Amino acid sequence: MLRSLWRSIDRFSVQHFQYVINELRKIKVVDQNNRELVMDLLQSVVEIVMYGDRQDPHIFECFMERQVLADFVHILKISQDSKIEAPLLQYLSIMIQNMDSEHSIYYCFSNGYINKIISHPFKFDGGDLAPYYVSFLRAISCKINRDTLCLLVNIQGDAVVSFPLYTEALRFAQHEEKMIHTAIRALVLNIYNVSDDKVYQFISTPPVSEYFSHLICRLKDLCFRLDAFIYDKEKMDTQKRRNGIILESDKIADELYYLKDILSVGEPRLTRLVMENLLNGLLFPLQCSFMASKNKNGSDLSAITSLYIISRLLQVVGGRSTINNVACDILYHILNFNVRSPSEGNTSDFHDDIDTFSKFLNEVEKVISHAPDSNGSQSINETYLGAHWEGFMSRINIYSLNHEICSKRSGIFAFLFCKDQSLLLASISLLLILTDSKDLDCHLSLMSQLSEMGDEMTNGTPTSKTVDGSIFTKYMPEILKALLNVLAFQQPLSIMMLWHAGWCLQKLLIFHKMGLDGDNLLLFTTSYDRSRVKFMKELDGVWLDHIPDTLITELASCKRVLEQSSQHKDPLFMLELVLHQQPANGQTASYFAWQRMVDAVKAFVLQIQLRTFIFKGELLEKPLLNMISSSTNDSGVIRASNISSASFGSNVSLESGIPCGIAFSNSEIRDIYVIPVASGITGKLVLAEKHPFRSRHGVVIAIAPLAGLCPKIDEEHSSWLHLRIREFDPQFYSMKARRNHLSMPDDHTADGRWTLGFPNARACEEAQLAILNEMGKQRSAVEYMLAPLLEDDFGLAENSASLSC
Repeated sequence: MLRSLWRSIDRFSVQHFQYVINELRKIKVVDQNNRELVMDLLQSVVEIVMYGDRQDPHIFECFMERQVLADFVHILKISQDSKIEAPLLQYLSIMIQNMDSEHSIYYCFSNGYINKIISHPFKFDGGDLAPYYVSFLRAISCKINRDTLCLLVNIQGDAVVSFPLYTEALRFAQHEEKMIHTAIRALVLNIYNVSDDKVYQFISTPPVSEYFSHLICRLKDLCFRLDAFIYDKEKMDTQKRRNGIILESDKIADELYYLKDILSVGEPRLTRLVMENLLNGLLFPLQCSFMASKNKNGSDLSAITSLYIISRLLQVVGGRSTINNVACDILYHILNFNVRSPSEGNTSDFHDDIDTFSKFLNEVEKVISHAPDSNGSQSINETYLGAHWEGFMSRINIYSLNHEICSKRSGIFAFLFCKDQSLLLASISLLLILTDSKDLDCHLSLMSQLSEMGDEMTNGTPTSKTVDGSIFTKYMPEILKALLNVLAFQQPLSIMMLWHAGWCLQKLLIFHKMGLDGDNLLLFTTSYDRSRVKFMKELDGVWLDHIPDTLITELASCKRVLEQSSQHKDPLFMLELVLHQQPANGQTASYFAWQRMVDAVKAFVLQIQLRTFIFKGELLEKPLLNMISSSTNDSGVIRASNISSASFGSNVSLESGIPCGIAFSNSEIRDIYVIPVASGITGKLVLAEKHPFRSRHGVVIAIAPLAGLCPKIDEEHSSWLHLRIREFDPQFYSMKARRNHLSMPDDHTADGRWTLGFPNARACEEAQLAILNEMGKQRSAVEYMLAPLLEDDFGLAENSASLSC
């Protein structure tokens, strides 16, 4: 008898499971007094069911026979304490997630208990219930398939009339919490991937189908938020503005990737819904927006934002329908009659992948067949064709980022010749994305055919039917000239914008399959010479010793940029102009000098790569690695070998030292020796105190880089020598810049100042001359190392007569 009382209870037995169920059913109301008890009972139920699903089929049979899920529904109904809802949903989520048996999942979803829990009127306002509820919905979605999905929908006749899992989930589709937002999208994709015809019909029928228009509305809102950061009416600081642009562009990319995931399901009804809303709700309005002026009421996006969004959309979403609609509308402005809303008629015409271009081309051909003869004096943008479609062209003035009028509306080519360099680069990049797309219909024949039509209207006679496959062919010389002007006259563009201009130039030359000649070659030579002159000035600058390493690094970076394909190049560079800080001309601090040096190197490196490509048809492969001589000491003799490797506290020879005095603070003046030394491209200025026991040696108390010292004798005290010491650390700044996306340091580090006192003016002058002499040796070493690169042709002279690839 006593033994039976002490016998332990088997928590995972059928008998204990029945006991727990009975205790749960005794609950008449859930309030604060018995909430903990109810939570314990629910937890026990879930634990036993999970055990029975894997270990004991009798337990799960009991679970089914006694319809325990009904007790969960009952607990929700009798609860007067909302704090029981979150753990109840959490326990159910855990139970469903851990069920492995299809039989168990099938039973859980049957009898409508799950739908009743989903449809329960939970109060989500102000509490933390929403994450538990969404997690519960997502757990269900992870277990659905074609056999179980039918258990979660309500059907009348042959149609689904309600689908609580889907419709309740969409209530959280725009939730501000990222975790909930992500979970809902995963749930939605789980449902779409089941491939149930009746469910697809339900999803694609109003009002449920409005979800897709809401997605586009959210995307449009993000576009306007991005545009607000670009125009920056609140005049926020540069770093906040930069972070805002990057953050909003990332959000836009996330939305586009989600749309791509939906399209990847491959269901025609879903594809149609997404494309109709995407084209009519975003793409066509964007194309109208970037070809029109920015309204005073802010109802339109700026041209630069629209070009960025369209480029990102083509790269992320892609697809034949998207690619071809964009190509039709922006390349051939005469076809803008296609821009309409769904209410204006059947929108399926422009969603047919293969027929889009051909239908529009037929319309153009009808106009051309009735066109009067032209005298050949007009361009394609001023022909009868353009005049005939004047009603569709909506000739509106185009405003640039600086609110300057670019030109009359004439398709995207209006931006190719405007003064706004940002619009120029953005429009060329967009055209390159289109050109490189494999989904562009009739890429060779159709686009060249339109080009030939323009030639016919211009010359009055049919042109040859040679197909070159290039929409740029007609305007290529002018486009190249516009790009070369950007490179030749660099201000006020940032260096990164110059690199992107070089990227566009290289891609156009590859596409055009021709080199530069005439005025364009002269422009490039001017561009190269300007960059070379600015680079040579840095050899007298503060950061002379860092130039070789910077060149090696930037050559590799520039090569990577130039080798990027149009489809994989992030179009965020289109917004680089608004992120760019104006250069601090006249600033002498070392951190400003560092940025000027890096910019000069970047510009020169780009010119080297482009020059090599134009003459040789290839990019330069790390030339400096072969140019650096095995010994860098040929340009100067080191007077004390131990000084070149001296560090703080080490012993050095004082044979070449110049005696002087210095006061680092308000303390007394210390007698020291100053020793300037150049060892190849490196240089140091060492301050040493006389060793207490070794008369010809000293102990190093301070070291400064030789470059940037700018030794200057005081005008009032001829025995004082002023030195500027670089305090800015490029290595530390580079890591910080990569982490925070900075373009300049946010802490204006002041350079150090040393003043050395000498016995007389002559000794001061000798010290100045010694320092300048070592600085000259350091400069000679750098020039010697870079000599092959600084030559006018660097091995390209033999190719100067051959300018065609």
